[in-house]
Amino acid sequence: MPEDRDFRVVGVGASPYTRKLRAAARFRRLPFRFVVAGSKEANALPARSLPLFPYLVAPDADGALTQVQSDSTPILTFLDEACPQRLLRPADAALRLLDLLIEDYGDEWLSKCMFHYRWSCAPDTERASAYLPYTTAMQIAPELGVQAAAGFAARQISRIGVVGSNAMTGPVIEASWRRFLEVFDAHLQNQPFLLGRRPGAGDFACYGQMTMLVITDPTPAAVAFEVSPRAYAWTERCEDLSGLDVSEGDWIDLEDPPETFRALLTEMGRVYAPFMLANADAVARGAEQVICEIDGQPWRQDPFVYQAKCLRWLREAYLALTPTDRGRVDAVLAGTGCETLFVGA
Repeated sequence: MPEDRDFRVVGVGASPYTRKLRAAARFRRLPFRFVVAGSKEANALPARSLPLFPYLVAPDADGALTQVQSDSTPILTFLDEACPQRLLRPADAALRLLDLLIEDYGDEWLSKCMFHYRWSCAPDTERASAYLPYTTAMQIAPELGVQAAAGFAARQISRIGVVGSNAMTGPVIEASWRRFLEVFDAHLQNQPFLLGRRPGAGDFACYGQMTMLVITDPTPAAVAFEVSPRAYAWTERCEDLSGLDVSEGDWIDLEDPPETFRALLTEMGRVYAPFMLANADAVARGAEQVICEIDGQPWRQDPFVYQAKCLRWLREAYLALTPTDRGRVDAVLAGTGCETLFVGA
């Protein structure tokens, strides 16, 4: 693509989803420019319809920056369709479904871990709220930064109920973070990425949350260094994988995946799957609370409509598979707990 036909990725570096999209675009070797949200450059671009970071502004057929895309998962799909070289998602449809599943786990469960530690642990809240105002307003006076930090922390803490962090759920979330690090570390001893010798969207979804969980926020980072120093090295490496040469042969053999991959899916089936099902049920019934059991412990939180949509999108992708590919996916998921996501789909 010529230089005047590049994309704009608009966001803030403190956003895990911005990190996800920016790192994926670097791996793809796409022609893009990163624009800080709130800057005069960002304000000159077309407005987005959803108040989400990041968002993508793409050129139309005439080269004008008119196409606005929101939500990191649809953005990655759009980029695969718009720029078919060095694709992010697997060509194998069954593998692509599993990549979507891992991506959703990173986006929707590891985000619970990130949000929980950041906004319920005092050292993490103090650190995050102290620097976040400057990510979009670098030159504000220190006293204004302190005021903005307090306001930002109050706003984020007020959202804890929707994300699912509370006194009841906190121990479940923290135990899941430690177990994820254990299975992640074991899996990476077989291969450098979650689905083989090349990253997929699932890697970048996990990476985005792990930039906070492993690098910037002290409490989950301390757990990470205790359990898996490898996780820090992996997260730092994923920042820019543009130099990695890859081929379709670098994906795992779905007919003979490593046992550590099954362990990863089992961890996902232990916590993420039962939550997604209970949340979707609560949203469908118009219930005021999601009430269920996760990992043998009681779980209660506000329903999250967006995550019900995520489950619907996963099921639609599953149903779009051929019977043969659905069978291949079923064989891998059987007994992990993740298969429950697609029962009755």
